[in-house]
Amino acid sequence: NRGVEDVLIFSIDGLPGLNEAIKAVYPESEIQRCIVHQVRNSLKFVSYKDRKELAKDLKKIYTSSTEESGKIELDKLNEKWGKKYPNIIKSWLTNWIELSTLFKYPPEIRTLIYTTNPIESFNSKLKKVSKNRGVFPTEESLFKLLYLAINDISKKWNGRIKDWSKIYPQLYIYFQERIGRFTNG
Repeated sequence: NRGVEDVLIFSIDGLPGLNEAIKAVYPESEIQRCIVHQVRNSLKFVSYKDRKELAKDLKKIYTSSTEESGKIELDKLNEKWGKKYPNIIKSWLTNWIELSTLFKYPPEIRTLIYTTNPIESFNSKLKKVSKNRGVFPTEESLFKLLYLAINDISKKWNGRIKDWSKIYPQLYIYFQERIGRFTNG
């Protein structure tokens, strides 16, 4: 019997209010903010001559082995770039709780949750199919088109997540009770 405990970890972009909505419906779930979005949003405030170096310094934060070392790298970033780019530091500090979720897990799980790019790719394919059609005579016709598009898109998936044989045991360690409810219910 599945319920609100079905989702273990959400990987989200920075849409305002999304984390509160998730917690209201899925209180047991973890939330990881998309690192790719955070870096991209950070770099849009940076002059071209500083981009490469600052991106390298940002990478030190999210590739750290622990949350503590990530926080140390964030402090170093603040010391080096805080006066020149205070908005970047403020954004990382404001979103730290959701950016640092990945530090709770080993590298196998981190690679699975650090970005929303696969979801965005799927959504863009659906948008492309519906946008090219223009107007739909009924809501049902739109749903049929999206259903057919999803079937077409899913044929191209190989159905496997890279290193799933390593990821699943790690998920089981962290979420044994909840995964047990999935498999036994």
